[in-house]
Amino acid sequence: MSTTHQTSRSHQRRVALASLIGSSVEYYEFFIYGLSASLVFGKLFFPSVDPVAGTLLSLSTFGVAFLARPIGGWLLGHFGDRIGRRTVLVLTLVGMGGATTLVGLLPGYNTIGIAAPIMLVVLRVIQGLAVAGGTTGGFLLTYEHTESGGRRGLFTGAVSTGSLVGLLLANGAFFLVNLLPKDQFMLWGWRLPFIASIALVGVGLYIRNRLAESPDFTEAKDSGQVSSNPALEVIREHPLRFVGLVLVTVPQSIFFYLGSVFSLSYAPKVGVSSTTVSLLVMVICALLVFVMPLFGWIGDRTSRPRAVFAGGMVVMVIAPFVWFSLFGTRNPVLLFIGFALLLGGFAVNYSVQGMYYPQLFPPHLRYTAIGVSSAVGNVLGGAFAPLIAVWLMNSSGSWVPVAGYMTAVATLALVITLFLRPGASSPIRELDLGPEPEGALS
Repeated sequence: MSTTHQTSRSHQRRVALASLIGSSVEYYEFFIYGLSASLVFGKLFFPSVDPVAGTLLSLSTFGVAFLARPIGGWLLGHFGDRIGRRTVLVLTLVGMGGATTLVGLLPGYNTIGIAAPIMLVVLRVIQGLAVAGGTTGGFLLTYEHTESGGRRGLFTGAVSTGSLVGLLLANGAFFLVNLLPKDQFMLWGWRLPFIASIALVGVGLYIRNRLAESPDFTEAKDSGQVSSNPALEVIREHPLRFVGLVLVTVPQSIFFYLGSVFSLSYAPKVGVSSTTVSLLVMVICALLVFVMPLFGWIGDRTSRPRAVFAGGMVVMVIAPFVWFSLFGTRNPVLLFIGFALLLGGFAVNYSVQGMYYPQLFPPHLRYTAIGVSSAVGNVLGGAFAPLIAVWLMNSSGSWVPVAGYMTAVATLALVITLFLRPGASSPIRELDLGPEPEGALS
């Protein structure tokens, strides 16, 4: 299918900005839950158990969202391929914003008993469903509104920073409310970041409602190519591409969550303050917000998003052993270099996926194919990586098996990337990283 994009450059920029704002809001709401789970929810929603068990139960509700994401990818992807990208993006923003605001208003266990943790889990599941569909939709709407050979990489690269912007906003919000006296923070202060999200959602909805539908989806609908069952058609027509996309997504989550979560518990074991590590991660994330669009721009200039994606994988293959080695020096400058390498490889990879992934599937199946495969990859990576790392570390007494695990997963993903060539009728094609016609599947 060939699509001629008639949208103006100014409209393309508005679509990219709307997608970035929406993604940032959704990830802000996703991450403030994680911060609250470690600081507040154990005492507020699970007070009948001992403090350690309460914290573990609280953190388990954070992980529930990972399990919900494949369902969200399938359900929202189905409607994104059936009724349109823009409509689903509005629904995800409303769902995420509504669930987040309700968490901020939710009474504790001492007020409504067992209903409190049950409602907390239900709201967390809604967050997981929404973030899965919102992330994919934001990338797709931007990609499909931007003309081939133009600024697809730059704009989708900018949208990819939404997860980091959301992380920074969430940490900034909790830094401010933590300035309150401890009793006031526990009584009502922690609720403010959740309730404040309703204002961010309002801004996002205002912008998203003013956007036009994706030209690619509109053409697919007008030509009668909309699938009645996109998920079934993806599995039937593109099984190897689907599995391949799952596997190349796994290392992204592993590297991000080990770098930002596991590192906080590992740091004290080698004599490094977890506060120092948290600050380093935040500084690097802030820098990557400005760097990631650059790699998308490189994908535009070279017409090689897959090559840039593979380059990020190469960095990820090397980074774990360097990161752990520099971690052991306890030198702040070397620590910064190690974290920059670890998260930098992820950033290169993630910055061009919004330009690379849509090239692997036809427009009428993209939302479902990308939404489900990336969500499953995130579950396999993010949901289990910290647990696997802790088990490997405790079993061996060394960081080497953890680094080996990370390198092995990245190496497998690199090999698969070499075969996932856009525009091929089969995912297995010659190992060529040369220019790839961006419109081959569209």
